[in-house]
Amino acid sequence: MAQDIMLYWGSGSPPCWKVMIALEEKQLQGYKHKLLSFDKKEHKGEEVPTLKHGDIVVNESFAACLYLENTFKSQGTRLIPDDPAEQALVYQRMFETENLQKKMYEVAFYEHYIPKEERLESALKRNKENLIAELKLWEGYLEKTGKGSFLAGKNFSMADVVAFPIVAYFPRFHCPKERCPRLMEYYEMLKDRPSIKASWPPHWLEKPEGQDTLKNL
Repeated sequence: MAQDIMLYWGSGSPPCWKVMIALEEKQLQGYKHKLLSFDKKEHKGEEVPTLKHGDIVVNESFAACLYLENTFKSQGTRLIPDDPAEQALVYQRMFETENLQKKMYEVAFYEHYIPKEERLESALKRNKENLIAELKLWEGYLEKTGKGSFLAGKNFSMADVVAFPIVAYFPRFHCPKERCPRLMEYYEMLKDRPSIKASWPPHWLEKPEGQDTLKNL
C-alpha cells in the first residue's frame, strides 16, 4: 500500500512537512520519496509537495492531506472527526493556518522576499503588528480549548497536522516566548510525537538554530 505512494518534498517546507506528518499518522511508513533541493532550484521542475498514489497525482498540500485521510480512513489516526461540530472546527483551524503562515513569512523572510532597495522600516513594522495580532488570535484559541488540548479539542486532528510545521518556525527563529506562551506549550507538547519526530526536517537536525528574524517581535 505505502509502496504505491511517491512524495516529492523539500526539507523545512511547511506544506511538505504536513503531508509527511499525515503519511506517518496514517501508518504509511515505507512510502517512496525524493528530497528536492531548494538551493539548487530542483523544485522548479516538480511542484512541492507532489503526492503520487498509483495514477493519482495531488500537487496541493491541503488536498494531499485530505486525500490521505479519505483514502486510508480506517488506518492509523482518525484525523477528521465524524461529529459535524467537531469537523467544522477542524476544517476552520486547518484553513486558518494559511493566515498564520503568510504573516509569519512576511516578518521572518522579509529580507529574503523584498529586494534591498524596496525595503521599508514602516512596512516591516506593519508586518510585525499584523503577526502579533494573529498570534493573539491563536493564543485565544488554545486558551479556549484548555491546557493540554490540541487545536480543535481533546484529540489530535488534521488541524494539528497542518499547524505544527508553521508553529515550529517560531521557536526556531527565536520568537520571544512571552509573545505566544500557549503556542510554545503546544509546540513542546507535540514536538516529540512519533509522526513529527519521524518527519523532522533533516537540515533542522543538522542545524537546530535558525535565523533570529522573529527575535524582535
